[in-house]
Amino acid sequence: MNNNIESIDLEEELYEHFKFEVPKGQASLRIDKYLMGLIQNATRNKIQIAATEGNIFVNDLTVKSNYKVKPLDVVRVMLTHPPYENHIIPENIPLDIVYEDDTLLLINKQPGMVVHPGHGNYTGTLVHALAYHFDNLPMNSSERPGLVHRIDKDTSGLLVIAKTEAAMTHLAKQFEAKTSEREYVALVWGNVNEEEGTIEGNLARHLKDRMQMAVFADPEIGKPAVTHYKVLERFGYVTLISCQLETGRTHQIRAHLKHIGHPLFNDERYGGHLILKGTTFTKYKQFIDNCFKILPRQALHAKTLGFVHPTTAEMMRFDTELPQDFQDCIEKWRGYSKSHLTEEEDN
Repeated sequence: MNNNIESIDLEEELYEHFKFEVPKGQASLRIDKYLMGLIQNATRNKIQIAATEGNIFVNDLTVKSNYKVKPLDVVRVMLTHPPYENHIIPENIPLDIVYEDDTLLLINKQPGMVVHPGHGNYTGTLVHALAYHFDNLPMNSSERPGLVHRIDKDTSGLLVIAKTEAAMTHLAKQFEAKTSEREYVALVWGNVNEEEGTIEGNLARHLKDRMQMAVFADPEIGKPAVTHYKVLERFGYVTLISCQLETGRTHQIRAHLKHIGHPLFNDERYGGHLILKGTTFTKYKQFIDNCFKILPRQALHAKTLGFVHPTTAEMMRFDTELPQDFQDCIEKWRGYSKSHLTEEEDN
């Protein structure tokens, strides 16, 4: 047996905090380095201590911090206390409720709000707000009350929340069967060539930056993802587009758009916080910096959500206005494009 692997002590009760399956394309890498790229705010020292205390498991065996992960390894971090995210203390956080009945509600999530607790975000989430405003919401498959789907912290827009077990099951099946309607509005770097198109490609964790998702050509790596896009307005160095989701993978729009060379404007995780298109003029740099200040997040808004109501069988469709920060950024670009002939337009 590998001397870096030990047997599990079955007498001690442990709780699973993190679980990852190593993708097929992963190169050999020490597990402490591997987990640093996956667990937000985790330091190498903390991971090494966890390994020393027998809290890191690979394929149900404890491993030391110098164990090298291999493709398809199942890595789990097990601790002696339940995950903090399971201890939900209700918080009186205002919610922008677009629609509500006895079965479900629609929320227009503000940018900056984390949807559910996780490592480093144990308070102030949408789930904490839901626990304050609503009693006995049904749990989803991840034991999170009311959540049928999620959007990223700095993405704004619509979320449907289930209020009954039947609604949770019905809505979850629609999202899984790809029958729900989800439209996002995004501002992306570059002048998108085609008026409309489709981005397809399996998504899995990036092999070097584990906080990113990436597109893989190998059909056995990751999960299939399909994004349809359509140009709404062109501003030369950036383009306003609409994205229709056929699947709903983690960071799907962000990763797909980076893959085709058009990262979201001001998306720090995927490189959109850099000046990727434009001139070298100082005034242009100042203009971009001002845009970043106006919209201090990725330019992505979940604008439209449609689904069949779980009890009435009525097709329901909800639409929201772009948040003010997004609108203000677009107006600045609209003004700039009218007064400046960009290289993209000149070519």
